[in-house]
Formats: sequence, C-alpha cells, structure tokens
Amino acid sequence: MGGSWARRWVRSWMRLSGRSLVGRIATRLAVLVAPPHYLRERLAALSKDRCYISADATIYHDALELGNLVFIDDRCLIFQNQDGGAVRVGDKVRIYRDTIIETGKGAHFSIGDHSSIHPRCQINAYLAAIEIGSNVMIAANCAFYSYDHGMAADRPIRLQPLTSRGPIIVEDEAWIGTGAIILSGVRIGAGAVIGAGAVVTKDVPPGGIAVGNPARMVKMRADLLSPREGDAAPIAPD
Repeated sequence: MGGSWARRWVRSWMRLSGRSLVGRIATRLAVLVAPPHYLRERLAALSKDRCYISADATIYHDALELGNLVFIDDRCLIFQNQDGGAVRVGDKVRIYRDTIIETGKGAHFSIGDHSSIHPRCQINAYLAAIEIGSNVMIAANCAFYSYDHGMAADRPIRLQPLTSRGPIIVEDEAWIGTGAIILSGVRIGAGAVIGAGAVVTKDVPPGGIAVGNPARMVKMRADLLSPREGDAAPIAPD
C-alpha cells in the first residue's frame, strides 16, 4: 500500500467504512491510495464490519447476510426483486467486479466459505434456489439461471410465465470455467470441473469433467492422476 503514511491513511478510513453513507464515503477515501483488484482483498480485515464492500457496489437487498472477511468489488450489484429470498455469503468469499446477483419469486442464493466469483458473472435465482458450496471457483463471465421462460405458441415469449426444473446446486471444491452457463435443475458434484463455454443442462457427478454445448462428460479427474513417484515407467515397444 505504498509508504507508512499511505498505510495509516487506509487503516484510519477503513475503520469507519461500512454500508451507510458515511461508511461508503470512508471506503472511497481509503482506496484513494490503496492498490487495485486482488490487493484490495486485505482491506476487509481493516474494516470495522470485517468485510469490504466497494463504494461503487450497489446493495439493494434487505436480506443480505455477510460472513467474515467478505470482499465485494467495484460495480457489483446484489438485488432483491419481488419476493426475493435471502443472499447468504460465507466467510472469506470474494465477489469480483461487475458481478450481478439477483433473487426473486421466493428463491434464495447462498455461497459457502472461501469461494470466489470472478468478474462479470450473472447469477439469477428465481423460483428455485442457487446454492454454491465452499471452496468453489467460478471464473469470469459465467451465468447461473435457476428458471426458464415458457415457450408455448399461444402468447409472446415476453409474456410467458417463468418455469423451473429445480435448484442449481454446486458442491464443494468445484471449478466452473470461463463463460460457462448453468441452467435450472442441475447439480454439479464435489470437485467437478466445467469447461470454458459449457452449457450445463444435466447433472455432473463428483470429480467429473464436462465440456461443450450441451455439456457432456468427457472423463473423471481420477483419470488424470499421474503415476506415483517411484512407480516404474512403461516400457515402449521395440
């Protein structure tokens, strides 16, 4: 954070930071001399609320529950539409810039400890929940939709009622690749990997690797294990 004067400046203002108007002004003043992006995560520990919410983030939600040392970056939006359920964010969760999280029509969103959502993700929980486990990595530009639009021919698409095949569940330690789209009714098992750009419409088992549109299983992570140290290398044929 630069010299000692800069560190003192940041600490002094972060002690006053928070979700109130005064707290947001204090946050804005603190980051004037703070480094950007990942290096701002450490500011959460300096806040009186033990979390960092960028002064440029928008929180429009009356059922937001934040854990300890949460980081919410610039221009994130957490939005509660009509009848939207809670947003629960675990300890040390990182939500990076330009991400949008919405709840509506009775659905809630939760994300477990130590998980991360990278820039420009869209998470819409309507009709059915979206539940993300702990230690989950969600890469940039991913989208999660726990609902679908009806497509009956008797009315325009824009007037169709929302439908859902059920909640989206992402279990612990999963990795969602850049630009993946996860649709309603899907469970992604613990430790599974979703390839970049995949469109996931069916369950992925624990430890599975799924790629493509629509996503399909290509192998299990266990298949990628290298030989243990000390094992004899295979002998090539003459």
